[in-house]
Amino acid sequence: MPQAGIPVLCLMGPTAIGKTALAIDLAERLDGELVSVDSTLVYRGFDIGTAKPDYPHHLVDIREPDDPYNAAQFATDASAVIRQINERGKLAILVGGSMLYFRAMLYGLDDMPASDPRLRAEIESDAQAQGWPALHERLAQLDPVLAARLHPNHSQRISRGLEVVLLTGRPLSEWQSGGRTSGEFDFRSLSLEPALRADLHQRIATRFDAMLASGLLDEVRNLHRRSELHVDLPAVRAVGYRQLWAYLDQEVDWETACATARAATRQLAKRQLTWLRKWPDLMRLTVDQSGKLYSTLSGGKPLSGDDLGSLCQTLLISPAKVLG
Repeated sequence: MPQAGIPVLCLMGPTAIGKTALAIDLAERLDGELVSVDSTLVYRGFDIGTAKPDYPHHLVDIREPDDPYNAAQFATDASAVIRQINERGKLAILVGGSMLYFRAMLYGLDDMPASDPRLRAEIESDAQAQGWPALHERLAQLDPVLAARLHPNHSQRISRGLEVVLLTGRPLSEWQSGGRTSGEFDFRSLSLEPALRADLHQRIATRFDAMLASGLLDEVRNLHRRSELHVDLPAVRAVGYRQLWAYLDQEVDWETACATARAATRQLAKRQLTWLRKWPDLMRLTVDQSGKLYSTLSGGKPLSGDDLGSLCQTLLISPAKVLG
């Protein structure tokens, strides 16, 4: 009889929804260790704008910001960490909002073609002449699945999407379709989602204001002074950092930078929720304005901590009972 894989609990959700607090509670209840699934928390020096947690997380502060990190590297590193956690007799709990990282871990990524400098230069030239929104429209014709996930000014990913489909004739979204290649891990996933989108938008605005009060601009200014860092690095393009970087470059005024940062964070949350709507086999939790949690199994009543712990235990042991 085949043995089950190493159990792994995954907690997903949009930015600012409260994933970290919930993950910490679950780690304490389920004797677990947390593994960050965040494409910016991996970089040192990016603290305030990422809401970097004080509670121990694996895969935080593992790279310098001028050393780009990607989903394939994350899957390799996370796999090694999960094995170590399991050897200690603990439960690995993956928590974060980088949905491509989750997809790479759970379902794998196909090998994608290397970059073609000449083609990329042509795409950059077209962007300078036409603007990135025009290239986003072009991408929508060639790879509508990828384009639907991207903001019209997300230059780096639009460029890569066009480059791959023009090089290979196959959309990047298909290259990323992957397929789980190993039964080593037994993943069980839950999502934390807002009862009302307006509540999440208020959380986003409140958190960004708190980050500013905690010194986010000074943090970005210190990064901006580093000669090896520039706006094309994935770390610097992270939501919040890119907009304040533009302010320091005198491209926009302060009010515009802050408004754009809040809007970009709302767009990020929208993309994350789009991923979650299509994600298979999720135990879905909703959080209301007051922070109370509900599930389809709670009969309209808020979940206590003990209730949630029991639900997660059931999800790990017998997912059919909570996934329907």
